[in-house]
Amino acid sequence: MIFSSISVVEPDVAIDKDWWRGAVIYQIYPRSYQDSNNDGIGDLAGIRDRLQHIADLGADAIWISPFFKSPMKDFGYDVSGYKDIDPMFGDLHSFDELIEHAHALDLKVMIDLVLSHTSDQHSWFAQSCSSRDNERHDWYVWSDGKPDGSPPNNWLSIFGGPGWSWHPTRCQYYQHNFLSSQPDLNFHNHDVQDAMLDVAKFWLDRGVDGFRLDTINFYFCDEQLRDNPALDPALRNADTAPQVNPYNYQEHLYDKSRNENLKFLERFRTVLDEYPAATCVGEIGDAQEGMRLLREYTEGTQRVHMCYTFDFLSAEAPTAERFASVLKQFEKEAADSWVCWAFSNHDVVRYVTRWNLSKKSNSQQVKVLASLLMSMRGSICLYQGEELGLPEAEIPFDKLQDPYGITFWPEFKGRDGCRTPMVWESDADNAGFSNVDSWLPVPEAHKKLAVSEQQGIDSSVLEHYRRFLQFRQANQTLIKGELSSINVMANNILTFVRTHDNETLYCAFNLGGERVRCEIETQREPQLLEGHGFESSLENGTLEIPGFSVAYVRLV
Repeated sequence: MIFSSISVVEPDVAIDKDWWRGAVIYQIYPRSYQDSNNDGIGDLAGIRDRLQHIADLGADAIWISPFFKSPMKDFGYDVSGYKDIDPMFGDLHSFDELIEHAHALDLKVMIDLVLSHTSDQHSWFAQSCSSRDNERHDWYVWSDGKPDGSPPNNWLSIFGGPGWSWHPTRCQYYQHNFLSSQPDLNFHNHDVQDAMLDVAKFWLDRGVDGFRLDTINFYFCDEQLRDNPALDPALRNADTAPQVNPYNYQEHLYDKSRNENLKFLERFRTVLDEYPAATCVGEIGDAQEGMRLLREYTEGTQRVHMCYTFDFLSAEAPTAERFASVLKQFEKEAADSWVCWAFSNHDVVRYVTRWNLSKKSNSQQVKVLASLLMSMRGSICLYQGEELGLPEAEIPFDKLQDPYGITFWPEFKGRDGCRTPMVWESDADNAGFSNVDSWLPVPEAHKKLAVSEQQGIDSSVLEHYRRFLQFRQANQTLIKGELSSINVMANNILTFVRTHDNETLYCAFNLGGERVRCEIETQREPQLLEGHGFESSLENGTLEIPGFSVAYVRLV
């Protein structure tokens, strides 16, 4: 008897290597998202339990701020162990469970890689500072002082004071762009590069879909350690550091944004390309040269996929002129690049407060600006609580945790105001974040904006985000399309055109309070789109838009 076996050949599942292009990435600050073990601090299990909220919102991916082993001097951005989880957040098993649940909800997972520096409690630094001739003696940026004992040059720390600290064992200075407990790695050493690429592989093998690269332009400094020149006072910009910080007084030619960075980014991209659809987004910390660096870091297919700059993380008023200026600059200087736009993150004042939108009557403005963010060409980062319209929290000095704010108080109050716990249930202890007092207080004003208060209320900010992301998903031109014809009209009106395949969308944003009319000059028949939550009318080529409203017109 002859037996034959029949096997079913499963069809290949198409992998979208470009899923990141136009993706909505939801940023989670793990200390403040959900506490699952009642110690007042959020954790990975808590994130896992709340992922449905993000899936329901319509996001494509999550970005989790650092959860690695750390002494928490800078709340996880000072890493003492890159391949392990800090116990306050859980363990590798809880991370694996988070990944599995996220993927089941069709959410990609991106994690925050802090490559430019480590904690001073990392074993690498312990070895490096032990002598001048050990195996890792040059893994960090070390230098003798000047003959008078002062630091080797004039570089400054973003967190205040000199960018150098003395180490008595080596009788040398080490560089740090941030806290003195965050020594900078020496990327001129290829062993350092190899170690960091190995870290990336570790997490990619564990199932992550990509990375957010912290301070991507800080990896290299000048090998000659030359002094930075003074910056023309007219060019000082408080987007990278607060106005009261002397860091803004220098032109940072030699302590960051070095050309050597490009070769390392190409090495990093080679690692990413070994995985089917891995991606990364870089944070460019530079207020003067952000667009140039964006172009250089993302052009072609050999460097990183996308970066974000500080253009819309500033306090500059969100007018039609301002948006048009940035978009035109991007189209002029970095048109072939891919940008990731953001209005808020864990380092800046929440945009509702920063742009004076915190009054209840201004929730319509929040909806318009959110829609504008989600209509620009690029990917998008949404910061936790942004979908609730949360304002910045007022944290008294005695409750402050952020060392940056403690140093520059009261002129700069630090970053704690945007890092308070997520508010889930208005009538629960700590708004449902934890059953015990949380590491930062939950503001009473935030409880009124909790998920429980907004869910199912059609006019709420939360439901607007959900509705608009559904609208965006149904109109791929807003996700993948080109952007052109940027125009500013009277009464704070911004318009532009998005095109993709054979579709053209005319997008109009009324950022002012008055009803306006726009004449659509086209030989094609315009069709007014619905489903985004705004009211407008179109008749005989004349588009009428109420104050603080948006219109989308398909030109066919």
